Order: sequence, then C-alpha cells, then structure tokens
Amino acid sequence: MIDTQRAFARYETLRAALPAATFPAASKYGQDLSDTVDDFDAYILDAFGVLNRGETAIAGAVKRMAGLRAAGKRLIVLTNAASYTRTGILAKYHRLGFDFGAEEVVSSRDVAFANLPKLEKGLHWAAICAEGDSFNDAPASASLRDFAEFPGLIEHAGGFLFLSTARWKDPDTEALITALAANPRPLVIANPDLVAPREFGLTIEPGMIGHRIAERTNAEVMFFGKPYVNAFSAALARLNGVSRNRIAMVGDTLHTDVLGGAAAGIRTILVTDHGLFAGQDVMPFISSSKIRPDWIVATT
Repeated sequence: MIDTQRAFARYETLRAALPAATFPAASKYGQDLSDTVDDFDAYILDAFGVLNRGETAIAGAVKRMAGLRAAGKRLIVLTNAASYTRTGILAKYHRLGFDFGAEEVVSSRDVAFANLPKLEKGLHWAAICAEGDSFNDAPASASLRDFAEFPGLIEHAGGFLFLSTARWKDPDTEALITALAANPRPLVIANPDLVAPREFGLTIEPGMIGHRIAERTNAEVMFFGKPYVNAFSAALARLNGVSRNRIAMVGDTLHTDVLGGAAAGIRTILVTDHGLFAGQDVMPFISSSKIRPDWIVATT
C-alpha cells in the first residue's frame, strides 16, 4: 500500500522518462462529465478512478455513459489493467453494468501483446501475472509461462512480461534485479501505472517495479500503456474522423491520463473524487507538477 503524496512524488522523480507535453494556461471546472459535453465529441475513458474502483462501479458512472451515448458522443475505454484477457475485461465491465462493445475497449495488455518482441526459438516469456491468468489472447508466436509456476524461469526465460503485481513481493523484485544484472533480457511492462485505486486504498502496480528495475540494471525495459504514445495511438485509431481537439482523455491521474493525453495531442479531463486524488485538494499537485488538465470535474 502507498499514499497519494508518496505516489505523486515518485511520479515526479520519473518525469524525464515520461512523454513531454504542453498544457492549457487554465482549467475549466464542472461537477461531472455532463458539464463538458459542448466541448467534446468523443471521450477516451480511464477505468480505475473513472468507471470503477477495484471491482465496484463508481456511483452514477453507468448512467453517465448512457447519457453521453444519448448525446451522440463516442466512447473508448483505455485502461492500464493488464490482468484481464480481452474477453475477461469486457465481461467485467458488463458485470458492473456498462454496455461497452469489444471495439470500444483498449487495454495496455492488448498494446503490449501487439508489440511483444520476438524471442529466439525455444525461449519463453516469463509472465508475471495474476493466478489463473489465461494467455489465449497472446500472439500465436509467443510462448508464455506463468512465472510463479516455473521458478527456474528467472534464470532461463528469454524475457519477462509484467502483467500484475497480485502475487509479487519485494524479494521477487530483488531477485529479478539480480538475474537481469547477471543476464540482461527484455522486460515488458504491460501496466505502466505506479499505483491503482481500489476499494481499500492504492496498490502498487507493475510500473512502479519496472522503473525501479530500469534504474538498477542495464536491462531493456519497455512500457506499454498510458502515458505512452503506443496506448493513445491504439485508442485514437478507433476514433477515425474525430478532430483531436474534440477528443478528451478522462482520468484520475496527472502523470498518466492528463500528461499522456496532452502528449497525444488531445484534450484532458481530471476526475478528482474517486482515484489517486480522492480526499485531497488537487490544486497543490497541479501547481507543483505544472500538469494542468483542460477540465477538472469532481465525479464521472
């Protein structure tokens, strides 16, 4: 577990490794996304902190999505949740009451799999994943094995694919750093988030581990997902024909959602009440980082 101040401070230490962007001189303010509809034709939506908190839908979010659809707005979910297969993540949203179609959901897992480097024949990817994760959505050319079920992979894997911290502990990080220092191999981070908001607080996510390893080894560490251009390119490809200045990235973080959206050339909306900044005055964080969204709203 980690608190907002520590997570924000860590994001700030990583600014040089994050995309560069420019931001508006001032933000507009509203209560929820309905206040922004005159400004946008399409919304790219973060999941955690915007649609859900852990396994619980945010109050009013399902109704808000229906209202945006009724107003003719196009919707895309762009999530860094890499623990779910394509069918699994869609099933989760449907279980929570959302009606997103498969073409409206892009996950960092999808982006990572689409860009997964090829290994030499006979080598396997060690997948650091949640228990029971299926790899049926992985590229046919990739051989993935569950890191937890094959302990010898730390020495013999051709590369490491980080999908989830659900079974990961600090000693695992130290062991992987040692193994990569001795034998550098690619490390793919399929969830660049440092933290994620859940019902009980903020949890450490793969991005936190990936940056720590990048700082301490010469391993090739690749990040797929927000705030990087690879994720936004995948989402924007679903919004052909919509002008970028009429598209909003809606998220709960400054360094992934707002910075990433601005770097992609689209506008941004920060939701303050349910994610990283829940219970906080967001303005000191904006002033300190100089990452300013186009809109600030309390809730989805």
